Amino acid sequence: MSTKTYAGIPQKYATLETSKIVLIPVPYDGTSTWQKGADKGPEAFLNASENMELYDIETKTEVYKQGIHLTEPIEENSSPEAVVDAVHKMTKDFILRNKFVTVFGGEHSISIGTIRAFNECFDDLTVLHIDAHADLRKEYDGSTCNHACAVYEASQNTNLVQVGIRSMDVSETTIIDEEKTWFAHDMAGDEYWMDNVIEALGDNVFITFDLDAFDPSIMPSTGTPEPGGLFYYETLEFLKQVFAERNVVGFDIVELCPNENEKSSDFLAAKLYYKMLSYKFEGAEEEDEFESNFNDSKRGISKFNDNEDDN
Repeated sequence: MSTKTYAGIPQKYATLETSKIVLIPVPYDGTSTWQKGADKGPEAFLNASENMELYDIETKTEVYKQGIHLTEPIEENSSPEAVVDAVHKMTKDFILRNKFVTVFGGEHSISIGTIRAFNECFDDLTVLHIDAHADLRKEYDGSTCNHACAVYEASQNTNLVQVGIRSMDVSETTIIDEEKTWFAHDMAGDEYWMDNVIEALGDNVFITFDLDAFDPSIMPSTGTPEPGGLFYYETLEFLKQVFAERNVVGFDIVELCPNENEKSSDFLAAKLYYKMLSYKFEGAEEEDEFESNFNDSKRGISKFNDNEDDN
């Protein structure tokens, strides 16, 4: 069993029993179709995190003291379907243990598993999908568990809200809900886009964040960079508002494709993860506040276990 901790935090803040937060690394890159290397993303993210200051100036907090347990990585890679199943199982297991579950990929196909687990465990789930690509194909390269299909299932089973989209196939135009999609070219001239997105969100929100949502000038190390993306502070402003106004029940971050000669992307990913945790737990110094809010939003565990057909 590894003794490595997230960001090198002391073991007393990293044990599963005392941690409010769980971090699951998924080093998988089996279906990407251009630049390979997202399987190295979790390691690069964790290495950058170890060299990051753990006091967040904006929120005046040290969120790691809420406890962040780093699991062993999910090493399954025999097929896209097997990976999705493994991610789904581990994610759901930790949700049912009342942990705030976060996942770091790997390519975006892993999100099929995370979203499925959260949708089974939380009522009326909204999936906030922040990405350059629509990822709405029902099937691609012979699999429904391809990175190009990352949120198709969510589009059928949840309230899917998409932000930053600027690349898609014509076939996806028949699936995408334009009333709940904010395209990058429209966002560029819309000063109210953040408020409008939040209005479209339900109470319980899962965030799936593909790092290629960022403009490649600040995040070049992704498998499929697209021009015209989000910038750092507008993204943080938006995320802070989402965390403040909705109950974010978990999140994943995917598609870091590290480059040995370009470390700034690794650090951006590390800071983004820590910022999102800082926004989630800002003001949650009282021991019971998180667990009370979290449990109020969950499906009853007995309901889920005993009445599978109802979900």
